[in-house]
Amino acid sequence: MVDISGLPARRAAMRMLDAVLRRGETLDLAERAATKGIHSFADRALARAIASEVLRWLVDLDAMIDSATQRNLPEDAKPRVALRIMLAQWLRLDTPPHAVIATGLPLLTGGPRRLAHGVFSTLVKRGSFLPEAPTLPANVAARWGERSAAIAAGLAIPPPLDLSLRDIGETEHWANELGGTSLAPGHVRLPRGVPVEQLPGFEKGAWWVQDLAASLPVRLLGPGKGANGEAKRVLDLCAAPGGKSLQLAAAGWSVTALDSSEKRLELLRGNLQRTGLTAEIITGNAMAWEPAKQFNAILLDAPCSATGTCRRHPDVIHRIGERQIAELAELQAGLLARATEWLPAGGTLVYAVCSLEREEGEAQAKKVELAPVPITQDELPEGLAPTPEGYLRTDPGMLADAGGLDGFFIARWRR
Repeated sequence: MVDISGLPARRAAMRMLDAVLRRGETLDLAERAATKGIHSFADRALARAIASEVLRWLVDLDAMIDSATQRNLPEDAKPRVALRIMLAQWLRLDTPPHAVIATGLPLLTGGPRRLAHGVFSTLVKRGSFLPEAPTLPANVAARWGERSAAIAAGLAIPPPLDLSLRDIGETEHWANELGGTSLAPGHVRLPRGVPVEQLPGFEKGAWWVQDLAASLPVRLLGPGKGANGEAKRVLDLCAAPGGKSLQLAAAGWSVTALDSSEKRLELLRGNLQRTGLTAEIITGNAMAWEPAKQFNAILLDAPCSATGTCRRHPDVIHRIGERQIAELAELQAGLLARATEWLPAGGTLVYAVCSLEREEGEAQAKKVELAPVPITQDELPEGLAPTPEGYLRTDPGMLADAGGLDGFFIARWRR
């Protein structure tokens, strides 16, 4: 058998797409299984990039394929999947058509090769092109309503790499050292595609990877030192994988990090060791666990649909529907009720979800029977603004000129 350079990455991309679209797996989970045995970082990155671009532009790629066939191919037909992969490489990754054909047709056997070759060649001859922004699936566009166009525009470009710094006083230093830009104190933004472990400052724990939007809930809790100089106590509820726990510890809080997943908490333990920060880590179910002490603040970054992360996880556009959102909303309501019970007089509660769904954001906030602490303009990076209710709602269409950010909903109260 002839060894075709780059073919393992294309086969891995095909396996990822099958896992996401047919079995409903997350892209992260699918990637781990699909790239097993591929040792090259470049090949693994290529497989992920191909699968991501197919998922990002799936509606438009399928419309293109259907325009060049007499009868529409079944959704899960191998020729359709292969053509999606071929078109994504040509139109999004700038792969020359001859290289696309050389690595795309071997994904098929027999007659489907001729079909795929014919459809692809027809589309190339036509000079086919994608729209400026991806077309969202109809059910997703209906859920997001008037925000859909802006969110879709934010999906067109994969996200940059955001870092949160252990020492916000070194923001300028690390922005210069890493050749990045900063949109807020303690934040540095870099172009995507650089292996994180190879960047300056990784080994000595000067920073960790965290989207700018994901850093905002902790920023809204403020510094962790009280008037007497002692560290205030904070509970990071549903803490794994731990980026917000690291932020809280770096801001001077005495952190208790609770999560039900011991495996995901291992990521936090590793990052605490790397950064030299400290936190008390507890493995437990928040719906059954009872705190042994009171906290000055509680941060609930609740489990959610994660549709706000669609720039880097475009699988959520196709995996998440009304059923999952309803189930998660029920869990979020229960967690909010627990957190409210544990909050002492004068304590602050911040609720956050990386979701674009109102059922997981605004609808949950309206149920909380605490005194709202409206988020103010001066607490936010330039270009962001609170809602009239004093919440914060971000989406991938915001800060577009600076590289965008994830979608989040954040609200704050005090007892």
